Amino acid sequence: MISFFRMLGPGLLYAGAAVGVSHLVQSTRAGADFGFELIAILLLANAAKYPFFEFGPRYATATGESLIDGYARLGRWALWLFALLTIGTMFSIQAAVTAVTAGIFSSVLAPHLAPQAAFAIILFINLLLLLSGRFSMLDGLMKAVILLLTVSTVMAVALSLGKGYHPDPALTQSFHWSVPAHLFFLIAFIGWMPAPIDVSVWHSLWTIAKKDSLKTRISLSQSLLDFRIGYIGTAVLAVGFLSLGALVMYGSGTSLDPRGAVFAGQLIAMYTESIGSWSYFLIAAAALTTMLSTTLTCLDAYPRVMRPLSLALSGRPESGISPANSYRLWMLIVAGGSLILFGLLGSTMRFMVDLATTLSFITAPLLAWLNHRVIHGPNVPAEARPPRWLSIYSIAGIVFLTAFTLFYILWNLTH
Repeated sequence: MISFFRMLGPGLLYAGAAVGVSHLVQSTRAGADFGFELIAILLLANAAKYPFFEFGPRYATATGESLIDGYARLGRWALWLFALLTIGTMFSIQAAVTAVTAGIFSSVLAPHLAPQAAFAIILFINLLLLLSGRFSMLDGLMKAVILLLTVSTVMAVALSLGKGYHPDPALTQSFHWSVPAHLFFLIAFIGWMPAPIDVSVWHSLWTIAKKDSLKTRISLSQSLLDFRIGYIGTAVLAVGFLSLGALVMYGSGTSLDPRGAVFAGQLIAMYTESIGSWSYFLIAAAALTTMLSTTLTCLDAYPRVMRPLSLALSGRPESGISPANSYRLWMLIVAGGSLILFGLLGSTMRFMVDLATTLSFITAPLLAWLNHRVIHGPNVPAEARPPRWLSIYSIAGIVFLTAFTLFYILWNLTH
């Protein structure tokens, strides 16, 4: 049992990246605005993206390489494509998760702090944490955070269900595909449900880092079990957040506020209304640590991605900058870029979230296709390649994501 828990890690880091904006914000919004109507879409999004996330740890465990190395084997065009997709989304994604974290931080600890100041403080705290602990600290923190959030969410949903589902018909709305605002929200909702597909690349890097930290071999079955625990757990939590929004806010006459601090107060109130006022500090700590872990995970992942990616694109096996200094440099670039973006565009938390999630939605089919190509490459041992059913499943997922993206683009051009 002890060895099993030591092996767990990359799957929970994945959960830490996923259980953030997509769950606390988007899933809760879906339930608060439309009740349980979008629960099938939530489950479909999780199902459609499953193969592409599994391919990250599957490839890393089987080959000892990250997906970035796999993209390089496809050709420089694949590296450049991934680089453009990453650079095009990383600042908005980092800004979005940090904005939500800053909102919760302000609501709980500093209600009169300006949003820009809260944003900068959260980035500074995360920079200090990463520079002091790196992977081992991140790995250990995630196990406690996910457990705390899971227990509190299950409790809140169970107690809310006990009170019944009684939305006021006069104050409810249904989802309509013809309503632009509804469609825009749906695209943003799917974009990060359960997470951007970029996270599969991060997962492959974390898998290698975990193997190095344990100084032992991790079998494919162990790696996939770790991944599936994280993936299924995030899907269950997404249903929990949607249910909480539906049970507590749908048909109540109150809508979720786009301002980060106000939204955070509403989110914590949903829990305390269900569990009891005694739980305020517990829930506030769970919400804040969850979003801090998401911000921390993203700020750790992008430097891990950009260093090998920039080396691969330069065509040199190593640069004059040490790995540690390169990691720090890219961390400062990501933090600085997200701070500038928030200062220029971040008038509300909701705007930053919708921008990042929509960009992730549009790029999803391309990343899914790259992952499918890599896992079926000649360097992957036959015994580690996806079974036939998973390969067919992957192709079906690419078709679904592509069709939905084309529908969205065409809809925008004609409306």
